[in-house]
Amino acid sequence: MSIPRIEEQINFIIEIDKLTSVFRQSYLINEDRSENSAEHSWHVATMALILSEYAEEEVDQFRVIKILLVHDIVEIDAGDTFCYDEIGVQNQMEREKRAGDRIFGLLPEDQAREIFELWQEYEAHESPESKFAGALDRLMPLLHNYHTNGKSWRKHGINRDQVITRNASIREGSEALWAYALSIIDKAVAKGYLAAS
Repeated sequence: MSIPRIEEQINFIIEIDKLTSVFRQSYLINEDRSENSAEHSWHVATMALILSEYAEEEVDQFRVIKILLVHDIVEIDAGDTFCYDEIGVQNQMEREKRAGDRIFGLLPEDQAREIFELWQEYEAHESPESKFAGALDRLMPLLHNYHTNGKSWRKHGINRDQVITRNASIREGSEALWAYALSIIDKAVAKGYLAAS
């Protein structure tokens, strides 16, 4: 006997609560603890609501928000891979694909397909919506680092060149947000929050 649709949906909703236990390298601005992936997803989705006027191309704002709400769900199984971890990123996609198969597979087939496609769209970084979502996803950790006096950057010995290289894709989603990001990076170097090289 198959599980009723609502039970599949509720099982998924209960499962994604685990995202609150996946901690990132960024620190919350007003607290001395790491941000969790659920907080991050909410924050960047809210950014899409507020900052969509800066998208490089016209975007479907609701689609950007949906992409951002689901883009890190795979971290429940795959964990959050630190963006400057050169070894961890090597098998990140494989781990995340397996996670997506399992977690999204908890949903009824039509919804599992929709959520998986949103996640794949984000990862492909080809549509205007995924490029803008990616820009917001990169910008938020810059804001966290700047407003915590470079706490995570200093902890990991990150320098300006690494931050520029890692975040240059913001430009594809928004020239305006990239200009803002560069100003934050330069201020961080000037204030000693980020090593110059």
